Amino acid sequence: MGRWEPNARLRLVRAALDLFTEQGYDTTTVNEIAERAGLTKTTFFRHFPDKREVLFAGQATHSRLLAEAVAAAPGSATPLEAVTAALDAISATFTSDHREFAARLQEVVAGNSELQERAAHKRAGMAAAMREALIGRDVPEPTATLAAELGVLAFFRAFARWSDPADQRTITDLARRELDGLRAATGTLG
Repeated sequence: MGRWEPNARLRLVRAALDLFTEQGYDTTTVNEIAERAGLTKTTFFRHFPDKREVLFAGQATHSRLLAEAVAAAPGSATPLEAVTAALDAISATFTSDHREFAARLQEVVAGNSELQERAAHKRAGMAAAMREALIGRDVPEPTATLAAELGVLAFFRAFARWSDPADQRTITDLARRELDGLRAATGTLG
């Protein structure tokens, strides 16, 4: 693959995941990632500040999609209905060809505490984006925070199930089911 070919960012992400899977996160270098992608170390750093960020490349896009979908929900939507619209929007970006990538990503993240910390940061950012969008809809605190946190929890539970090739349901269906289950669980808190 030549250096001039398109999709450098995606090539770097795939190369990083391949190497992290093959030889581990800690032993993989930025040089190796760039070389595997057919690019230079300089190109890597044009796209990512460090190797940890390469696996979380879509965070800003995901947060933006969530916030925009909450804001665009009908005015009559409850906070959880607005969150459901957000989950539908983000889920639509996860096509079936991403499923194998997702499974490998989860395995790599589960095996490294630094990546787990970064994943937690990503979750917090997604929740904050939805919370702010809900507040923009005049949803009071702590309702906005609770609805956003339930949405993020539902999404990541759905993502974990969806990344299992044995489960052929769509991530949209799984996210809606997870949110419904969490909604029901809140009623049992007493």
